[in-house]
Amino acid sequence: MKTVIENRSFDEERALYGIGDTVVRNCVFAGPLDGESSLKETRDIEVLDSSFSLRYPLWHVKGFRVDNVKMDEKTRAALWYDEDGEISSSYLHGIKAVRECKSIRIKGCDVLSEEFGWKSDGLRIIDTKIESVYPFFDSKNLYLEKVNLKGKYSFQYVENMEIRDSILDTKDAFWHSKNVTVKDSVIKGEYLGWFAEGLTLINCKIIGTQPLCYCKNLKLIDCTMEGCDLSFEYSEVEGNVIGHVESIKNVLKGRIEVDTLGELITSGSNRECKGEVVVNRK
Repeated sequence: MKTVIENRSFDEERALYGIGDTVVRNCVFAGPLDGESSLKETRDIEVLDSSFSLRYPLWHVKGFRVDNVKMDEKTRAALWYDEDGEISSSYLHGIKAVRECKSIRIKGCDVLSEEFGWKSDGLRIIDTKIESVYPFFDSKNLYLEKVNLKGKYSFQYVENMEIRDSILDTKDAFWHSKNVTVKDSVIKGEYLGWFAEGLTLINCKIIGTQPLCYCKNLKLIDCTMEGCDLSFEYSEVEGNVIGHVESIKNVLKGRIEVDTLGELITSGSNRECKGEVVVNRK
């Protein structure tokens, strides 16, 4: 039977350091002692219906469940070096949450964290709102579904990721990414996907200037584009766009089909551009 710790307040340094096989319920981690690392090096724990306002609470944790927990802006770097965890119906509002973690499942959460999800492996995020300046830097093996993301420099250097049914309002998304597939989603931003390799967009709405340049093995299937000028410069691309594209510039290789095109630019290149652009409605 698990040990239960409930209805208590903790503010000392390493308050529950190293505990295992324990349920922490309805507890508050805050106070004048301002102690760090309250649940560091713990194993097989559940943290339920609790709140945090102290730094570095969950580091080097293996096997955990967090549900209905509030971590405010003072809960800096909340989860680092953790493995095999589940976070549900919680608020992660401290900077640098979830870093160098492995096999973490996040569902129904509200995330406000400038550098979220860095250098992690196997994050699975569903039905979650995320606001972050620089989310998911250099992470791999990611799955996102029904995620509403507001960011700037999102998904840089990520590898092996699938995104479904999401809204991504971001700027330089997917730069230098590898093997990313996005389905049934809205992607809004500037300079989308530059230097990406193996990026596949299926039934997506793409919004913003100068998208999808310098890409290798880029695929578009039944996507639409809005406000997209100077698209596909120096990219290797195969696929089709439904509707209108404002302008396409110097496609390096491959073939892209569009219904209508405002302008095809084939000048000003210092490379040999052999890409084919087919306009289906003259």
